[in-house]
Formats: sequence, structure tokens, C-alpha cells
Amino acid sequence: MSHVLLIRLAAPLQSWGVASRFWRRDTHSRPTKSGVIGLCAAALGLPREAVPAGGPGDAPGPDPLAELAPLRFGVRADHPGKPVRDYHTVGAGRYPLRPRDLATDHRRAAAALAVGEEAEDDLAQGGEPSPDLVRPFGRQELAGWYGAPKRITADPLSGTLVSAEVRRKALITERWYLADATFLVGLEGEDKDRRLLERIAHALEHPRRLLWLGRKSCPPSGQLALGVWPGRLKEVFEAVALLPAFYEAPPRRLDPRPWAWIESGHPLPGTGPVMDQPVGFPAMGPQHRARWEERMRVTIDSRARDWNIIP
Repeated sequence: MSHVLLIRLAAPLQSWGVASRFWRRDTHSRPTKSGVIGLCAAALGLPREAVPAGGPGDAPGPDPLAELAPLRFGVRADHPGKPVRDYHTVGAGRYPLRPRDLATDHRRAAAALAVGEEAEDDLAQGGEPSPDLVRPFGRQELAGWYGAPKRITADPLSGTLVSAEVRRKALITERWYLADATFLVGLEGEDKDRRLLERIAHALEHPRRLLWLGRKSCPPSGQLALGVWPGRLKEVFEAVALLPAFYEAPPRRLDPRPWAWIESGHPLPGTGPVMDQPVGFPAMGPQHRARWEERMRVTIDSRARDWNIIP
């Protein structure tokens, strides 16, 4: 007996990258398996990589995705939304250095620490610190900060740490999103996986980490977990009604049946490859391999009841 966890993904903006590189950040027309599994892993509070059981020298522990990655994936586009392009610039200019921007790089950290120590020495001797010296924010937590510019200095007027040198001109980038989309996602497991699916459903409504729909600027709206249903993905997609639109959706003009994409365990006739099967989410970048899926129209049962959910 199979069971399916249904997940509602709706928001003003979503972005599910599949081939983002450099200045162009694209979005798929629907949620990817990698993005949804990453969403569930964040809700459960799983680590990015296998953690050694004892110390740094020990063998790595179990794979964090060992339970999630094998789940069969499907998505129904109840309201596909529309693609929008964001005009975005990166880099150039002088800007204040926030505490979380201080680097873990030992050279940058040492530079920030030296500035603070000299300022403290001046204060200890009863004098005023030089205007070029400042006390770094929360110095004792320096090792937990990241992302600083390569050169930092103190602003001579305000004492705020700033980028010391403009290294390049502003870069114009393209960032693509899906606006006003609503998707019904299904994760299918066998009978032995039912407790796992229920645990994921609870975590999505009580997440241990922040959740977003593909990008940090895209938080989800309202209720995510819609319960665990008996049956296969196609059967469950046919048995439940369309989700309410996140916005005032126009009526469907042509075929009223929504499109769905359902994972296939093998490359059968009518299926196509998708490069979004998650292998791991290490800090250096996610790792994927190919999986297979089938695209189909879904005829929803006329007896399916409307949803009563938090929008």
C-alpha cells in the first residue's frame, strides 16, 4: 500500500533554478524535486552533509538524504503562474560592513581583530581611539561570520567598517521568478514510509529552519502540509480538487485539466530525463543526478471537495 504526502506551494514569487549560471538565474516552470527535498530537509533540521559520529577524524555518519531522496515525486500545476524578470545589480560602491558579513578567512578576521585590539588599547590608557579604529561587532563570535569583502577598513568619519576598495563595476544580472503560482506537490512512499511522511508533514508546519520556495526571497504562503493520503501519486492527484488560486485567477480557457509531472522509476516510453534528483547539499554547491518523469493531464474527480486551508 502506497501513501502520498500532499504539499501546497503557493506564494507571490517562486524560483526553481535548473541551470542558473553567473549573471543569469533562471527558474523552471514548476518545482523541482531537489528544491522540494531541500525544503523538507530544512523543515526537519537535517545537516547539509553527513556529520562524523565522533570527531572530525571519524568516518562520516549516515547520509542526511537517505530517507528523503528515494521518495517518489510528483507535481500538479493547479495555477502555473507567469514568469517575471527582475532587474538586479551586484557589486561596486562603498557600503557598511554588517556583523554577519565579517569573514571566516583567517587573514580578514585577523585584520578586523587587530583594529578592535588597537581601539581597546587606546581606551585602556585613558585616551580616545583614533577615528580610523573601531571595536568590531561581537568579536568573540567572529568565527561564525562570513561573506566579507576582500578588503575592509574603517570609515574616517563614522568609524563604520566599509569596503576599502571598489574591485569591479556593478554587474547587471537577470533573475527569473514565477509570479502568483500555486502547485500541488506529492511525495509517495510505501507503507513503511508512512511515519516518515507524517513526520515531514508536521515539520513543514513547525519547521526547524526558515523555508523558502527555491530562493531566500520567496517565503511560502499559508498552509504547506495537506495530509497523508492512501494511494499512488496519479490516483491522489485525480481524487483531490484544484487548490484555490493565490490571486484572482482567470478562468481556464482551453483544457480545464491541469498538467502533472510524475516520477518514473525507469526510463519507460513516454518519460523524459530531469537533472534534479538530489544527491547532496554540501556547502560548495548541490549535487544532482538524472531521474525520469512522465507528463500528463489530470482529470479531477467531479466529487472532489473544495479545500478548506489557510491561504
